Amino acid sequence: MTGQRTQQQWLLRTVDRDKAAALAAAGNILPITALILAARGITEPEQAASFLNPSLTNMLDPFLMTDMEQAVQRLVTARLNREQVCIYGDYDVDGITATALLTAGFSRLGLAVGYHIPNRMEDGYGLNSEALRQIREQGYRLAVSVDCGVTAQQEALFCKGLGLDLIITDHHHPPEQLPDAVAVINPHRPDCGYPFKGLAGVGVAFNLLVALRSRLRQLNILNDNGPDLRQWLDLVALGTIADLAPLVEQNRILTAAGLQRMGQGCRTGLAALKQVAGVTGPVNSGQVGFQLAPRLNAAGRLESAVPGVELLLIDDPVQASALAAELDAANQERRRIEQQILDEAQAQLTALGWSPERRSIVLSSPDWHQGVVGIVASRMVERYYRPCILIAEQEDGSAKGSGRSINGFHLLDALHASAGHLQRYGGHRAAAGVSLASGQIEPFRSAFEQAAFAQLGDREPLPELLLDAEVEPSDLTLALARDLHRLGPFGMGNPAPLLLVRALQVREARRFGNGHLLLSLVSGPHRVKAIGWGMADLSLPDCVDLACTIRIDTWQQQEQLKVEIKAIREAAV
Repeated sequence: MTGQRTQQQWLLRTVDRDKAAALAAAGNILPITALILAARGITEPEQAASFLNPSLTNMLDPFLMTDMEQAVQRLVTARLNREQVCIYGDYDVDGITATALLTAGFSRLGLAVGYHIPNRMEDGYGLNSEALRQIREQGYRLAVSVDCGVTAQQEALFCKGLGLDLIITDHHHPPEQLPDAVAVINPHRPDCGYPFKGLAGVGVAFNLLVALRSRLRQLNILNDNGPDLRQWLDLVALGTIADLAPLVEQNRILTAAGLQRMGQGCRTGLAALKQVAGVTGPVNSGQVGFQLAPRLNAAGRLESAVPGVELLLIDDPVQASALAAELDAANQERRRIEQQILDEAQAQLTALGWSPERRSIVLSSPDWHQGVVGIVASRMVERYYRPCILIAEQEDGSAKGSGRSINGFHLLDALHASAGHLQRYGGHRAAAGVSLASGQIEPFRSAFEQAAFAQLGDREPLPELLLDAEVEPSDLTLALARDLHRLGPFGMGNPAPLLLVRALQVREARRFGNGHLLLSLVSGPHRVKAIGWGMADLSLPDCVDLACTIRIDTWQQQEQLKVEIKAIREAAV
């Protein structure tokens, strides 16, 4: 069979069938759903009940986070003294939503608040000393970072010299030495007692808002009981999904509530964004990740992320529609640039002599946009399954790149090993950024390849396709799709259940649309219709195994089962 770009290893999750049977007997779930839960480590009826019914009443106490007390005390003082507070954000969706969240939330709690979003091209990532100077000159006495700042030791000292107090909220892994600030709130701090470590930046910011409202209530400072914080959970869901935070535990609770709010009716700007993205009715995490978040992200990747924050804060429908149209146009331009860079990267890789023996991909060009290379690096990883760093060379001889990893490869460790050729770098296991001189790109490519080979060894890395359960064609029903829907919201850390169906005869293969495939498959008396998005180039044998997801599609008030192909292979007959 041809047409698949990368060979995959199909792995079926192991499961304790006795525990799965006990789950099915104890709760109102189908046996296959119970199998999937048990295979994912949810083996007790109480666990399953909690997972299937995420509730805000199960949110953890935000004061479990180290330095939350200090941050709240300083914010209470700012409110009592009518000090101006500046939210210092980041230009990705996590930073944009966290900025809008605290700007709106603090304002409703009675603080005088503004915000600053750095420009990706001019200011770079994280706290910037010149921006901090301007913030102080504008009269701010307190700055609160969101989604950044945990590595900003020098900038924190700079703030002290300015007389600008600093509260840092972040979710990136901290260095051994933390910045000298009023508070550094980060669940990844080794001394942080908050048990869930997977919050996105907007999740950390929401916990700060919860803690501040709680303290203001205790002190009877609020005239009423304070705002209903659930009104901002759509922002929490948006930022959490966009940042690929794991949709488990606390993130699952926050995201489930936020998606529900997003579908029922949401803030003016988000409603306008849904309209230009063609999102109607109930909103799922896939629509957030692939339709809403890219549009919100586009302006920050190409120029300034300020329109994204403005859209989330605005109340005027006419202005919201204009901003949403602006972001939609920026997203179209981003997609055009992305495709151009992808085409050039693949051509460059071919010219360099791509071989499966290579363990990494490092490419560069003076024509590439630094705000888009990270997205393209992800697409290169999907296509070649190698850790990939794409670098945009600048006119002044500097260069900035963005990297993405594969399973089993620690990207940041590889950068540590090749750091002698870099000026700056940072990130984590899965993604990272680098700064270097253009003249160091070639030696860096060699050093990074050596580091990759040291981690990956002689064996060619292959992506793993993790299957949740093997089912019969007769199991593919609306009832099962309805039951599996309860396992959502789906995303990083909680993927949509992937089902294995063996030995299906191909009766008809029809190509449609822009490269899609519609298959008619049979097994005995059972017929299965399945869609393969972007799979029109597949050459199929007569009998196949299918890795698929199922969902319910409603058309003209009629429910239909949709079987979507994620991978297909020749069946072992």
